[in-house]
Amino acid sequence: MKLLVTGGLGFIGSNFITKILDEKSDFEVINVDAQLHGADKRNLSGIENNENYEFVNGNITNKRLMEELISKCDAVVNFAAESFVDRSINDANPFLVSNIRGTFTILDIITKQKKRMIQISTDEVFGSLPKGSADEQTKFNPSSPYAATKAAAELLINSFSITHNSDVVITRCTNNYGPRQFPEKLIPKTIILAKQERSIPIYGNGKNLRDWIFVDEHCDAVYEILINGKAGQAYNISANNEISNVQIVHKILEIMGKSNDLIEFVEDRPGHDQRYSLDSSKIKNEFGWSTKINFGEGIRKTIEWYEKNFSYYESISNEILKSTPWKN
Repeated sequence: MKLLVTGGLGFIGSNFITKILDEKSDFEVINVDAQLHGADKRNLSGIENNENYEFVNGNITNKRLMEELISKCDAVVNFAAESFVDRSINDANPFLVSNIRGTFTILDIITKQKKRMIQISTDEVFGSLPKGSADEQTKFNPSSPYAATKAAAELLINSFSITHNSDVVITRCTNNYGPRQFPEKLIPKTIILAKQERSIPIYGNGKNLRDWIFVDEHCDAVYEILINGKAGQAYNISANNEISNVQIVHKILEIMGKSNDLIEFVEDRPGHDQRYSLDSSKIKNEFGWSTKINFGEGIRKTIEWYEKNFSYYESISNEILKSTPWKN
């Protein structure tokens, strides 16, 4: 199979490409990435010379380019997105362009070329859940401009599935963590700041709950859905591993041997969702997929990776700190 992966220089996309090329010798990958905020060429520096890999610098809104690339491939896995909630609050326009217009461009082309598309969405389309877990039929209730654009993209896809019988499958995942995550996010930023003995900001009281999944296991689920997912369906992906933000920071500081005195509670961000939770019974029952890495094991692997690559992140840490605290 030949895949077109969009946004492959980002966190999850780069882990997915690495996994595919490491484990599937009969796969080829074209990676198209506009190298916007959150992309990092270093994420795939180890496979640049792989004969089954090709990188294209380009934007998913470029219809002519996407027509050419999609014509060469069997399927598209669309990781490309503006995904930083804080930035969507400050300026929503890039999110509308990438997450809605970009998704539509791909959707329109794969429909005409009769190709398969996997759309990587998010649990944030359901908004904050006071109790229980969202299944695939739960009503959308997005709180941020970012989440609203991802929900809008899903509605476009649903309309094409019904009207044009497009071969599109949607995945929605909970919070990912692991190697190669952009340092604005909670876990890498905590590791970097702790390593430097600098204060670690936490929004509000830090009790916001997220279900965290190790990125490698998310990639396993995406592959399973790529091969076996049913057109027109959506699949939730979760680890049943709800942890508050402050608990995560405490755990990282404990593993790194740092003091909790580094924690600094800061003003909460607007519209900050209290809790996300997904019911992933569907993918487990249909495909037998399940997570195997617990949070303790996964966070240790993540810390080890950032410590090994710390010299690079230390060099850009001052630029990182100019941003809002993080997307939780």
